Amino acid sequence: MSGRTSRPPDAGETTVAQYLLNLIQPDGDAPPPPEFLEPIMRDIAAVNEEMRAAGVWVFAAGLHPASSATVLTPQGDDVLVTDGPFVEAKEHIGGFTLIDAADLDAALFWARKIARASTLPIEVRPVADGGE
Repeated sequence: MSGRTSRPPDAGETTVAQYLLNLIQPDGDAPPPPEFLEPIMRDIAAVNEEMRAAGVWVFAAGLHPASSATVLTPQGDDVLVTDGPFVEAKEHIGGFTLIDAADLDAALFWARKIARASTLPIEVRPVADGGE
């Protein structure tokens, strides 16, 4: 764990960047049973509502299983279309949330809340703006 602290975003901060919070879930097409999934979905909805109220929430979505992916790979002047995920893996991105945050520490604050609510690892990545 990094030395970063868990702190709420400062209300007066004006510099804002976007961060993608990826939910990393185990591979498999079958969802967990309702008695396990329903409290998690309720907790995630509560965090999403908290982010909306704080003005940081931009967008969130779950994804279909990795097996539903289609990958397009350029090959010379052609493009190869392949069914299934790009790589074989034991875990994949199952959903994501896009937020506006003043800095990485503020993004980590919200990612911690999502990790606790979802019980899944969360990957935090800054979104590159058009000027980078």
